[in-house]
Amino acid sequence: MKIFVFGSSIVSSYWNGAATYYRGIYKYLSRRGHDVTFAEPDAYGRQQHRDETDFSYVHSVVYEPGRHVERIMARAGECHVVVKHSGVGVDDDLLERLVAELSGQTACFFWDVDSPATLARLRANEQDPFRAAIPRYHAVLSYGGGPASREGYLQFGARAYFSIYNGLDPETHHPVQPDEKLRCDVVFLGNRLPDREARVEELFLEAATLAPGKSFVLGGEGWGDKALPPNVRWIGHVPTGDHNRINCSAGMVMNINRNSMAVSGFSPPTRIFEVAGAGACMLCDDWPGIEDCFEPGREILVIRTARDVVDALHRCDDSERKRIGAAFRARALRDHTYAQRAAQAEAAFLECMARREGMPREAMTNA
Repeated sequence: MKIFVFGSSIVSSYWNGAATYYRGIYKYLSRRGHDVTFAEPDAYGRQQHRDETDFSYVHSVVYEPGRHVERIMARAGECHVVVKHSGVGVDDDLLERLVAELSGQTACFFWDVDSPATLARLRANEQDPFRAAIPRYHAVLSYGGGPASREGYLQFGARAYFSIYNGLDPETHHPVQPDEKLRCDVVFLGNRLPDREARVEELFLEAATLAPGKSFVLGGEGWGDKALPPNVRWIGHVPTGDHNRINCSAGMVMNINRNSMAVSGFSPPTRIFEVAGAGACMLCDDWPGIEDCFEPGREILVIRTARDVVDALHRCDDSERKRIGAAFRARALRDHTYAQRAAQAEAAFLECMARREGMPREAMTNA
């Protein structure tokens, strides 16, 4: 299939948490024989902070926001599948409308990378133009949100809904030698965002305060003017190419979901699978559905308070952390690879295309 995608950015992780997800999904769709074009705006300094990695599995198109959109849309309309991801960051309303208008000539999909936020937006504004666009898409795909996300989209008229979770690309995220300059007891990587900052304070920064003899590293944008405990070192933006080195240099790696994701649950973020790939021991905040992905206590350590973090630091010696990390990695390789996610996405595309053409899915698969 020829697949045309509108997303925030596949070439840059700068202020763009979805980059790893895009790369995993479209790399492995490409390996399944599909021709993928990924269009992204030149916005938010991302083109000036491109990651140094191979993106040859997609045709990368960078366009100027507010211009050339309709010309690019004509190119998209020549493909078998057109995908509009949520949160492109500029021209979202326009793109959502224009892609929906293509549904009469090709298979169109809305792929949400933050369904709790999108659904909250729709419920808050009865005049939101995306409400009318949803039924025109052949399906909604989402990387998380669980039953609440599915029911929410169906209530807004989605024709079909598919969950395509984050996953692991073992070629990208894997064990490496630790870097002595990054050695610490706990590391957390995450940009400073309004609906996550309080949770970072409660779990990460408070744990550092309670464990003054332990070392903590904080990575991500926006923390420069944040008051930090003396045993917390801020290292700024961490390119995705450095994540393995960071993960393998820490005794434990912490995940903290944004509040909307934590409340809705069933939204395992990219960070979890990156850390699993490295075989590191993860401290994960508590949210519904985590046990569907990994077994708490054996493959992942679930934390609810800063005291839980401190207790885990004292309870788990080096051998125990290695055992948990190895089990974490084995489970991800078995059940949660991007090769598997890409196969799920392909199946969703084919099912909806077959329904659109009035053909059995098997006929579409063999066409």
